[in-house]
Amino acid sequence: MDFETFSTARLRATRLTAEDFPEVHRFHQDARAMALLGGVRDEAQGRAYLARNLAHWDRYGFGLWLLRRPGALEVVGRACLRHLDIDGADEVEVGYGFYPEYWGQGLATEIALACVTLGFEQLGRPSLVALTRPEHLVSQRVMAKAGLRFDRMVEHVGLPHVLFRRRNPAHDAEAS
Repeated sequence: MDFETFSTARLRATRLTAEDFPEVHRFHQDARAMALLGGVRDEAQGRAYLARNLAHWDRYGFGLWLLRRPGALEVVGRACLRHLDIDGADEVEVGYGFYPEYWGQGLATEIALACVTLGFEQLGRPSLVALTRPEHLVSQRVMAKAGLRFDRMVEHVGLPHVLFRRRNPAHDAEAS
């Protein structure tokens, strides 16, 4: 399976590349977009973030995508499927983030559902997780609309987070 690009009804996802640093930096400079994603990041932090995400692509063949409207060049957000260590367990995270002018349009739910489908149908993952801060109720609603349910509280990057999980029904059927 080629994960380099995929589309939903209203979004086109393209694999993150080294040439995308200006866009990564622009997103990291948006205080509203980054408010519950760890805060604004400087250039060095942005380059480290880019390097980690490119290394993930190299290792696993999937990772972070930049999101655009079909036929448009402007990036509206980002999404990911990426490995994440949660309490010593290897999980695959569904993640998403949009510029504030694209909030409230259902785009996060649309891309989260697409990532869940990819994670289950193409990667065959037994379950997928999503993380957010406890106060980020909007993101928790998106997770619920994408079929993820509250699993437990965890500490991530030194802060409390809520962990949502969705189990793969096909995997559960095979295990029976």
